[in-house]
Amino acid sequence: MTRADGRAHDELRPVTFEPGIQAGPAGSVLVSFGATRVICAANVENRVPRWKPRGGWLTAEYAMLPGAGVERTRRDRNGPGGRAKEIERLIGRSLRAAIDLEAIGERTFTIDCDVLEADGGTRTASITGGWVALQLALRNLGITGADRNQIAAVSVGIIDGEPRLDLPYEEDVRAEVDANVVMTGDGLVVEIQGTAEGQPFDRNQLDAMIDLAHDGCIELASMQRAALDGM
Repeated sequence: MTRADGRAHDELRPVTFEPGIQAGPAGSVLVSFGATRVICAANVENRVPRWKPRGGWLTAEYAMLPGAGVERTRRDRNGPGGRAKEIERLIGRSLRAAIDLEAIGERTFTIDCDVLEADGGTRTASITGGWVALQLALRNLGITGADRNQIAAVSVGIIDGEPRLDLPYEEDVRAEVDANVVMTGDGLVVEIQGTAEGQPFDRNQLDAMIDLAHDGCIELASMQRAALDGM
């Protein structure tokens, strides 16, 4: 079945990375998944939380800029709301799987993800772009030996009874099932979040979505490496 944007069910949206989009952070990139665009920046402080006995730390912050969606998003004056906080935790968990925290020394990496345009998959774009920003920061700071895993993420779902990869907003809002899958560059699972929006789904449907996500993450990993090699 051809999708509204003309893609096949197993096809990613056009994906681009623009490294060095900001001068101030140790590493930054503008990542685009179709019409979804996110600035990911790795900022570094030479300190760690008091509860961290040794090594470094990595955390994340996520925000939708006011004009990112069809309707204006209010700024979080009192800290992130529940949805943003949940996404921040997902980004942080995912990217902590990318590095050896002890190898980065007593530093805290904050991966800031600011959504410029939202058309579905903002959290998966943030994770995928966040890994590129993190790699640029490690490179620019001359930190070696900290890499553990390449990390990419993509959305999958079931729409009109068909498993589909990389959902835009038009599909996400009417999906019977939607999921976000985080994997390493060689296809190992880091995290899976999936929900039946209507009827429960069976194991075969789950396997079909994971297969789509696996191939999508492998393709994204190749794009991430190409973006870094071009720097």
